Amino acid sequence: MFILPKECIFPPVSQSDEDGLLCIGGDLSVERLMLAYRNGIFPWYNEDEPILWYSPDPRFVLHPEELKVSKSMKSLIGKHEWTFTVNQDFVQTIRQCRFTKRKGQTGTWIHDDMEEAYLRLHEAGYATSAECWRDGELIGGLYGIEFDRVFCGESMFSIEKNASKFAFIHFVKYLMGKGIQLIDCQVHTAHLESLGARLMTRESFLTYLT
Repeated sequence: MFILPKECIFPPVSQSDEDGLLCIGGDLSVERLMLAYRNGIFPWYNEDEPILWYSPDPRFVLHPEELKVSKSMKSLIGKHEWTFTVNQDFVQTIRQCRFTKRKGQTGTWIHDDMEEAYLRLHEAGYATSAECWRDGELIGGLYGIEFDRVFCGESMFSIEKNASKFAFIHFVKYLMGKGIQLIDCQVHTAHLESLGARLMTRESFLTYLT
């Protein structure tokens, strides 16, 4: 396993193991994180572990034009009871992603160091949040990294059913308007598959990063 030196570098992603694990160590500086994302790599580890860096193959992605919106979601959106915003409250969004309980999960990978790192990325203009509000209360949302033609999603949350879907659907349309051509969902989830995400080879995914 490749152990990162102090120098801000990464090994070729072809050296990832079958689970996508590429290397360990390093830091969560803005410079290193953005170098990682621009090379198809992301951090994913628990608080009691060293920093683990992944580049899975295949990759789970969404082409914005392939977004699927169910009849029930179209009906919900048409009621105009919820409001969509971008970067209205990044801090609260990432904290809700961290602390909102999810069925089948007992913990979160968004620990103190990760939260602080993505707050720095937000301040640097790379990390973006999308929010869903009801009567002034944040009830769902997501955040991730935006650069060039790609948005790399990191985490979503819902306090009310379908609130994260509401934010995601509006956000995909917002990103299309900005010229984003691919949304990186990293690894498969049934939730995102229902919205149109599908697998792509890592080789194909990397072409969007150049």
